[in-house]
Amino acid sequence: MDNNNKKKKVKLTPVSILHYVRLVYRSALFLTTFILYFAAWLIGREAIKEPWINYPFITWLVWGVFMIEMFLRFFPSKLESPGCQKQFARNYIKSGEVDIDIQDNNATMLVALIWISFNAVFGALYMAGIFDDGIMVLISLGYSVCDLICILFFCPFQSWFLKNKCCTTCRIYNWDYAMMFTPLFFVRGFYAWSLFAMSLILMLRWEITFYRHPERFSEKTNKYIRCEGCTEKLCAHKNQLKSLWKKTAELTAKKIQFLKEK
Repeated sequence: MDNNNKKKKVKLTPVSILHYVRLVYRSALFLTTFILYFAAWLIGREAIKEPWINYPFITWLVWGVFMIEMFLRFFPSKLESPGCQKQFARNYIKSGEVDIDIQDNNATMLVALIWISFNAVFGALYMAGIFDDGIMVLISLGYSVCDLICILFFCPFQSWFLKNKCCTTCRIYNWDYAMMFTPLFFVRGFYAWSLFAMSLILMLRWEITFYRHPERFSEKTNKYIRCEGCTEKLCAHKNQLKSLWKKTAELTAKKIQFLKEK
């Protein structure tokens, strides 16, 4: 009976399903914009200098989708990841511990410096006239897809820098939109700057809450972000994927070995 329970696959939770839905429509937005950009490029570069003017419907769609996403992030929600919901007072479940331990806090500045430096390269290319507004928008939309890939499959920030257990305990979870829209800092216009400004406000609110209430961000002091209370269960899906990749690699190696010996 115990072996059957261990082999039983974990079903997708509503929170996880929402992540996949976001991955689908963000990918669709990126691919649509990518196709429109290069279709215009075939006509002539003058057609793509002002993407906000040439494609008003896509502009409003992209702006509206992400503005709504960011606006909703300011409020508690059962359909959002515990990683971003731990900032709210209602999700602080006292554990009885008083020792606040946030292991990945010291790496946040390193992540910020790396991200700013990385995007400064794109900014320099933009200022030099090599990149235009369209490219910067595409980079931001590409980041939006990578954001979900980090959550669902593999996060380099978690694995290489922060070393946090999972997204639920991530120190910089609500930095996602600010990181996503960093390239828009260089793009002039209401749409770009309003998205970037909103993302900074969201990040600032997160940081203020962290410094005022660090106990909400620590697994030791907040039971809400412990494994037993998790409503996301993404670690189970990631482990299933790792197991699948491992089995696929083993089968591939066996096939290669068989072909060599044949």
